[in-house]
Amino acid sequence: MIQDLEHSYDEDPVLHGVSLDVATGESLALLGPSGCGKTTLLRLIAGLERPSSGSITIGEDLVAGDAWVPPDRRRVGMVFQDWALFPHLSVAKNVAYGITKSSTRDTQVAAALEMMNLAELADRMPATLSGGQQQRVALARALAPRPGILLLDEPFSNLDTSLRIEVRTEVRRLLADLGITSIFVTHDQDEAFIVGDRVAVMRQGEVVQTDSPQVLYHHPVDQWTAEFVGTVSVLKGEATSGMATCSLGSVAVDPQLDGSVDVVVRPEELSIRAGGDGEVQSIEYYGHDSMIFVTIGNEQLRVRCGPSTSFVRGDQVHVTFNSDQALAFKSE
Repeated sequence: MIQDLEHSYDEDPVLHGVSLDVATGESLALLGPSGCGKTTLLRLIAGLERPSSGSITIGEDLVAGDAWVPPDRRRVGMVFQDWALFPHLSVAKNVAYGITKSSTRDTQVAAALEMMNLAELADRMPATLSGGQQQRVALARALAPRPGILLLDEPFSNLDTSLRIEVRTEVRRLLADLGITSIFVTHDQDEAFIVGDRVAVMRQGEVVQTDSPQVLYHHPVDQWTAEFVGTVSVLKGEATSGMATCSLGSVAVDPQLDGSVDVVVRPEELSIRAGGDGEVQSIEYYGHDSMIFVTIGNEQLRVRCGPSTSFVRGDQVHVTFNSDQALAFKSE
């Protein structure tokens, strides 16, 4: 549990009253743009920094606040962005590094290597491994001492796209199977939604919203969060009596809104057909689907379509909102 955490570097505030409660066995993603304080928060939990104020409790133990517990006594495992493997140690010795010497040490190392499918690579040196294999070694080293909580700092950022997708799915399965409590930092919404049971969105040193991926996507607390989490089109509108008039026509919105609003629509909430006052500007093809960019007046809409589309640049089209209610926020 993190309560009212504050932190500064050289009088420059980084975190402002951060509070989080992570359940046992839960995977929490810290999602936010660069410089919002995600990694600083992770370092505070690990004990690599001391907070200016506030408290941190891991399990039943208060580790920062009125008391201070050093990093090596917090039962925290950490996977760094660059993996931080020791180049002069074999895979097995890297994994053994964090385990206290005992009669069961070799057994613990073997179990960690087996868990990450690394048993056959025990005697290899890190430089001879692929990026994905090095990532697994870093995870095995962090998990081998059976930590109370696992911290991951942008763990997939050094992998190429296809390997990143494969490894993050594998990590999600592993964390769920082991019931490990984990917090991981990312600026990638896809990663946050796939690996996190819940996602804490951070902005300028504060936690803006903590919810399941589904709630975050469909019910963001403000317009910034709506735009940060997923792709949107923002349209100027006028709201009254639960309806907003915009370039899509009249769409249902929160009945409490009145006056000038920004109507926020997701690409999958729109459909497109030939003929109308919109013009196709470009088409992005992704294989599994495609995104069509349409301008109506001086506004641009993104419409998600199937992988096959007959539209081309310059076509005149009509765009329709096909969901029950649109997100909308008071215009600033």
